[in-house]
Amino acid sequence: MEETAVSIRELKARLSRYMRQVKAGGTVVITERGKPVARIVPMRPSREERVQDLVQAGLVSWSGRRLDPLAPVAETKGDRTIAEMLLEDRE
Repeated sequence: MEETAVSIRELKARLSRYMRQVKAGGTVVITERGKPVARIVPMRPSREERVQDLVQAGLVSWSGRRLDPLAPVAETKGDRTIAEMLLEDRE
């Protein structure tokens, strides 16, 4: 969809118009003295809504049950976390 740049004054004067644009999937960039300062974007559907859309489209099937958490497949020796070890390895 389209992206529209609009000044704060214009946005305040025609808010309903720009909200309709966002509801239709567009994006509104709000400017102050010609410089972008904010962006209004459509809300993304929740995870549950996305799953339901996939179920209704016949792309997945789901019993509605939550998965049990998995046990860790590895443990570290010492006081460092896996994240710290990965960061160290990247340096």
